[in-house]
Amino acid sequence: MPQAPILVVTTGGTIDKQYFDALSEYQIAESVIEDMLKTSRVTHPFRVVELMRKDSLELSDEDRALIKATIAAAPETHVVVTHGTDTMTETAKVLADIEGKTIVLTGALAPARFAESDAPFNLGMAFACCQAARPGVWITMNGSVFNGLKVKKDRAAGKFSII
Repeated sequence: MPQAPILVVTTGGTIDKQYFDALSEYQIAESVIEDMLKTSRVTHPFRVVELMRKDSLELSDEDRALIKATIAAAPETHVVVTHGTDTMTETAKVLADIEGKTIVLTGALAPARFAESDAPFNLGMAFACCQAARPGVWITMNGSVFNGLKVKKDRAAGKFSII
């Protein structure tokens, strides 16, 4: 039996940030997600759609509608969304009424380009969760799987927790 392919939708966020020394600031650059999956030797079939390059604090209702429309129209029933952590739960709420798909949002608290980033682990967890969880919206962060509608980011503690 063939493995169901996973659609990976990248939206930006810290996971795709890069430090630009000349500007002395971080900016979202070209997504590194596909390279991370190749470096990790992922053999599970996947397709990457780089939808946008935005900090999640800059996402608008129109952006979330585009994310939703992209996922709803895709033939894949398993979806991973890389997303900034600050408003990940808001996007999860928008995606919650897509039926028949397992959607997992993940991100990072440190850019994937950093050696000590949580990005590879979080992305791996998202891939596993996407294959094992029932249809619905999930968030994988900090080594845990959360119901996407029953979680919040605790900015002070730098982690996600159940609500």
